[in-house]
Amino acid sequence: MSGNTVKGARARARAEVTAAIKEEARRQLASEGAAKLSLRAVARELGMVSSALYRYFPSRDDLLTALIIDAYDSLGESAEAAHTATADAAPVERWVAVGEAVRAWALAHPHEYALIYGSPVPGYSAPQTTVPSAARVGLLLIGIVRDARREDRLDVPLLTDELVPEAVRMAADLAPDLPPGAVTALVAAWAQLYGLVGFELFGQFHRVVEEREPFFRYAVTRLARDVGLR
Repeated sequence: MSGNTVKGARARARAEVTAAIKEEARRQLASEGAAKLSLRAVARELGMVSSALYRYFPSRDDLLTALIIDAYDSLGESAEAAHTATADAAPVERWVAVGEAVRAWALAHPHEYALIYGSPVPGYSAPQTTVPSAARVGLLLIGIVRDARREDRLDVPLLTDELVPEAVRMAADLAPDLPPGAVTALVAAWAQLYGLVGFELFGQFHRVVEEREPFFRYAVTRLARDVGLR
């Protein structure tokens, strides 16, 4: 057996064990919540000694970070697929498609959504390595607004005088090629999108909104209008 074959077999074995650890950790997220995630408990359920598991994830925070990145990437992939499927549509339709993909993913993965957009995990601070994955949906929305401006389908929202300095700063950080008013409206709409999804997922719409899907489509379309898409 060649050296490359041995290395390949070891890499596959490591990938399989890593996947099993993550899967058990997700099961614990669903049953116990992120705050109670324990490497020892994961190792016990997998029939591993703790010292062996530490070779894959040195700490609980490392495992949490891996789960968070996976969740953001899975959400991003779903949103990107919806965006690609509507690539020839008007900006508003693409915006709504991305929003609906976010909602569908959250309803299918409630515990992973709670991990990335629910209550912070005590004692855990997400590292910078999570940022590229977390930005995927936001970058899609920025791209839609950018395309709308290029197609002359964007009405830039007005700003209050007190907000102008902050709007200029946000635009410089997030999308220097877009007007500050558009970027400010984008950030507000981005937050409201996840607020809509969270309200539905965590039960705040109970006995308030019964027809959730058409309501969401209406609300996310209004967000597109607030951003200035037409």
